[in-house]
Amino acid sequence: MPPWRGPWAWADRLGNAATTRLLIECPDARGVVARVATLIADTGGNILDADQHTDPDTRRFFMRVEFEPSPGQPASAFESAFAPLAGELSITHRLRWAGAPPRRVAVLCSTETHCLSDLLWRSANGEFAGGEVSLVLSNHETGRSLAEQAGVPFVHEPIGADGKPAQEARVLEALGSAGADLVVLARYMQILSPGAVARYPARIVNIHHSFLPAFAGARPYHQAFERGVKLIGATSHYVTDELDEGPIIAQQTARVSHRDAVAEMVRKGRDLERVVLADAVRLHLDDRVLVSGRRTVVFR
Repeated sequence: MPPWRGPWAWADRLGNAATTRLLIECPDARGVVARVATLIADTGGNILDADQHTDPDTRRFFMRVEFEPSPGQPASAFESAFAPLAGELSITHRLRWAGAPPRRVAVLCSTETHCLSDLLWRSANGEFAGGEVSLVLSNHETGRSLAEQAGVPFVHEPIGADGKPAQEARVLEALGSAGADLVVLARYMQILSPGAVARYPARIVNIHHSFLPAFAGARPYHQAFERGVKLIGATSHYVTDELDEGPIIAQQTARVSHRDAVAEMVRKGRDLERVVLADAVRLHLDDRVLVSGRRTVVFR
C-alpha cells in the first residue's frame, strides 16, 4: 500500500455516494420545487438535502436535490418518470445515481507542484467523495516522485520537436486511456486548444494565481506588487476557449501590505492556490456547480 493511502475502504470514503444527486435548470415558474419533490416521493425517494436559487435578472431557476432512491430502483426508471415533467417545465438536468463508481480525476502540472501535492494528499485521505486522482500528467518530470509516492500513474509528455499540437494529441490520448472524468490543471503552464476544451465541457478545472478578473495573464503577483494592492487572491474556474475567462467556481483572498515583497506575495498566493483548487474540485465532484452562461451557481 502506498505510504499516502489512508485506511479507508471505498465504502467508507464515498460518504454520500449512496445517495442520488439531481441538478436542474429551467425557466422560473410557480411550483417547480413542489412538483420535483412530489415526483421524487412518488417514485419512492426520500429527500435528504435540497437547495434552490432563482436568478432575478434572467428568471432562470436552479435546484440541487440529494435523495435516497427507492431500493433497487435503476436510474433508467427514474429518468423515465422524470422525463414528462422535464419536458413540461423545459428542465435541463444532470443526474448522478446512487452507487455510481468514483470519478477518475486527471491532474496536469508543469514545474510547480504545490497544488499537485495537495490534491494527491487529499485524494489519498478520502477528502474527495465520489472521486480520486487516478492520473498525473506533466510536460516535465518534476511531479513524478509525488505521483509514485501516492501510487498514482505518472505520464511524462514533453513538448518535443514535433511541436505542441502533437504533444497535446498525446495528452488527450492519455486522458482518454485513463478514462478521465475530470481534468484538473494544477499550474499546468500550457494553453489547451479549443478542440481539447471541447472534449471536456465544464470538466476542466484551472487554478489561476490571481483574483480574477484582475491581473489575468502572466506574472499576476508581479502585476499586483507594481499596483500596490492590499489583497491578493486565487481563482479556480472552468476552462473555456477564452483564456482566464471561464465560469468561476471558487475564490479566496489574503491580505498583503507595502512590506510584502513579490516573493512573500508568491508564498501567500501558493497557500491560497492549494485551498481554492481543492475547494473547486470538491464542489465539482459533489455535484454542487451549475454553469449558466459565463457564470456559475454553486450550492455549498
